[in-house]
Amino acid sequence: MAAMFATFILQITIRYTARAGWISAHFPFLDTAHFGWTLEFCLALWVWIICFCNSFIVRERDHVTFDLLYLNVNPSLRKWFAVFTGLAVCGGFLWSLEPTWSKFYILRLKKTATLSALLGDWVRMRDIYSVYVLFLVAVACRYAWRVIHVLRFGAESDLHHFEEMIHKPTREANQTDAT
Repeated sequence: MAAMFATFILQITIRYTARAGWISAHFPFLDTAHFGWTLEFCLALWVWIICFCNSFIVRERDHVTFDLLYLNVNPSLRKWFAVFTGLAVCGGFLWSLEPTWSKFYILRLKKTATLSALLGDWVRMRDIYSVYVLFLVAVACRYAWRVIHVLRFGAESDLHHFEEMIHKPTREANQTDAT
């Protein structure tokens, strides 16, 4: 995020200094022609941040869920809901792995439009988007592990963070108790 933010600030700085012709005349390194890579670099970093973080950092309970039905059924049915959705997500991600890999085979030939000025001619589009394959495999493994966990222990662990939110005292309740 820091690299993306720094690149974004650089991009804004160059954009606004380009309007003043005297700046690029006195500081030739601030010529806008040298900074076309910033947009593509931000986009590549964004892809890596999203895919990598969703693969390894973001917890399942931090995702947005539509679980009104799921939370209101009995525990045995909730277990089978969790198993079915876990298998569906795992299977869907693994099924999409082959078409994705086929597309990556083509992307090994395609160079980036502007990043070669920054990183050299060896960077290909396949390298930039390779984190997506990692994302597919990691999320499929996470959901396979979730299916195993739910089959062994049930789906009751899904409810714990809701109980924490319910039993967590609010600021208003603490102020009322203090008066």
